[in-house]
Amino acid sequence: MDMNHQTPPEFKKKKSGISPILTIILCIVVALVSGLGSAFVVLKSTSSQNGISIVQQVDSSKNTIEVKDVSDVATKCKPSVVEITTETVATDPFFMQSYAQEGAGSGVIISKDGYIITNNHVIEGAKSIVVRTMDGQEYNAELIGTDSQMDIAVIKVTATDLIPATFGDSDTLKVGNIAIAIGNPLGELGGTVTQGIISATERQITINNEVMTLLQTDAAINPGNSGGGLFDEDGNLIGVVNAKTSSSGIEGLGFAIPINSVIDIIDELIANGSVTSRPALNVSLYDYTKSGGYYYSNNQEAGCYIVQIVSGGAADQAGLKQNDRIVKFDGKSISSTAEVKAILRNHKIGDKVEIVVDRDGEEITKTVELQAPTK
Repeated sequence: MDMNHQTPPEFKKKKSGISPILTIILCIVVALVSGLGSAFVVLKSTSSQNGISIVQQVDSSKNTIEVKDVSDVATKCKPSVVEITTETVATDPFFMQSYAQEGAGSGVIISKDGYIITNNHVIEGAKSIVVRTMDGQEYNAELIGTDSQMDIAVIKVTATDLIPATFGDSDTLKVGNIAIAIGNPLGELGGTVTQGIISATERQITINNEVMTLLQTDAAINPGNSGGGLFDEDGNLIGVVNAKTSSSGIEGLGFAIPINSVIDIIDELIANGSVTSRPALNVSLYDYTKSGGYYYSNNQEAGCYIVQIVSGGAADQAGLKQNDRIVKFDGKSISSTAEVKAILRNHKIGDKVEIVVDRDGEEITKTVELQAPTK
């Protein structure tokens, strides 16, 4: 006998009792009666249809459907986002001849009278900066100030009736919140709107040797979006787009500078042209690697070295010396200049910070009183 085809005893019994239709009816009645209590079932679904993000919420007390229309956000925010084109002077290393090089990016208007924020890397080294608004107006822009550490720059055009963005609160963002990017991808598609979500709120990324804490989004980001705006579902500016992971086969990894982290910096750039409140060691640092060939000896360890000290500066007064390798800073292990800068951003001028350096194989601890950067 083939035991694999035996019917279990319980299924051999004759089926009897309540019919399937009556069972379904009873279940519905029970569900309705249960719904009369204080508890209710909430069902949420999110979908995207023709550019509209629909959030459906069903409950026994309200039975409402909330619709968020991205086109409303686009209508509100697009006039506040501009196209930026730049011209820099480059030198051919072979023929040693100079030539003009064009670049493109985006920016966000922050005042009616023409102040605009963008990325430092968008306008860095630019000989000329031209801004184009959504209505087709073009302006020559003046550079007001830059901060390479936060990759933020402020430029200004002569105008009186521009439409500034409204600032949101990036500190309250949560993973899954709607994110809408507006910019000038590829340098020729100004006013492009893409939608996604906030994928992470505090992603640490190293860009140009700077450790930055950024918003991560899966909204489509492309070259030329840099300096453009990342907006929430109410059309408030929550970030300044500054990077995209562009490795082959990788999509949906875009990053933006949280707006709350640069508000004070923007104010400083407008007032002073540079950031003057950020503390400094007043040294020059360099990251040495064994493959780089920058060694004083074959036994020198890889790491972050002090290669120059400003006379009378914070490091000089603390007794630090050239060729000291920074091992720890403010209690944290150090292996790169980017890590030192990231820690400094959490301090203010006048703070006393403990620093441990390796000097000729001996670890030495010093206390540094942080100063304003030297000019």
